[in-house]
Amino acid sequence: MDYKKSQAPRTTITRNFNDIDAPTENLYEALVMIARRADQINDEIREELHEKLEEFATHTENLEEIFENKEQIEVSKFYESLPKPQALALQEWLEGNVHTRYPDDVKKVF
Repeated sequence: MDYKKSQAPRTTITRNFNDIDAPTENLYEALVMIARRADQINDEIREELHEKLEEFATHTENLEEIFENKEQIEVSKFYESLPKPQALALQEWLEGNVHTRYPDDVKKVF
């Protein structure tokens, strides 16, 4: 997913519980699915950020180079401005883009 173009809000907004639990008819199950997706999104964003920051990594001890690396600062600021993983996961859930899968040998708990 392209998180940079997501319609997820960058601030806190009020949501209707009925919209969230509509796919599962169980609010707690929906929240577990959203939380798991948020963890996945967080891992993806963190990995992408580390890859981009690794391009700027220097293995010298010169502190002046570290503080003057404006590209690295811009990349970091960009990732800080993205919506939070929880907001992205909730937006995906409301759009119907999160699919759940249960193991065959495990009884559905919810």
